[in-house]
Amino acid sequence: MRFSEDRLTTFSAGQGAQRRVHVWEPEAPRAVILAIHGGMAHGGDYVTPALYFRQHGIATVAYDLCGHQDARRVDIPGFEVFLDDSLLFLQWVRQQYPGLPIYVMGHSMGALIATHLALGHFAGEAAIKGYILSSPYYVNAIKVSPVLLALAGVLGALAPRMKVPLESLTDQLTHDGGITARHHADERDGIRATEITVRFGNALTAAQQGLAARMSAWTQPLFAVVAGDDKLADANAAEAMLKSVPAHLLTYRRYPQNFHENFNELNREEIFADILAWMMR
Repeated sequence: MRFSEDRLTTFSAGQGAQRRVHVWEPEAPRAVILAIHGGMAHGGDYVTPALYFRQHGIATVAYDLCGHQDARRVDIPGFEVFLDDSLLFLQWVRQQYPGLPIYVMGHSMGALIATHLALGHFAGEAAIKGYILSSPYYVNAIKVSPVLLALAGVLGALAPRMKVPLESLTDQLTHDGGITARHHADERDGIRATEITVRFGNALTAAQQGLAARMSAWTQPLFAVVAGDDKLADANAAEAMLKSVPAHLLTYRRYPQNFHENFNELNREEIFADILAWMMR
């Protein structure tokens, strides 16, 4: 397997779509991580934390989100597709691992999705024991002028699949050169996207709106990691939003030197050990 998975499979998502699932699992797992990947990425990107947690008896399952499976340009019908598909994926996970505690892990856009799930679709799910968020994409670190934002709305209506001009940030996601090389190889092979559509960008922007006011309604344990030198997600905005979660539910870490991908950074073993201790508390 390209990302050291124990197996690849599929589950039935909305509209009859089959989503690819990357599975890393020990022989007798004691818990399972339902992982949601970031924008322009894929489920295989969870290989680094998944291999760590597999050594400690915890399975990780991650599906390729709508618009991301073997895609060079990401396009989605709307943000709701992520929430609806993830609800179906949760049902699949419960069937595959009956009775096991489930932890939802989300990075970047995946953390944005997981936040919406925690406050909506997944609310009240007794099988979910907590959430693990990395560099949540609550606010874009790259500021966009109001004129361009207005144009995005117009283009979203007239040419929703039009390519959005983007500066590549692949070299500023992690200080680990080996993982950066893997990302570039994935881009070259068409596994990792390098482009997005106007419709996709607009969907993420809409999903960010009004979220800050809802964070105080969080009800489950949360372990959050923010990267201080994040070029993609606004670290200070994420910190402020996360700290509005009830204090008794929040375990918070900020690493000033980290680039965006905490789970792929040079200090990842420290992060994983902290997460594992939190999970097993």
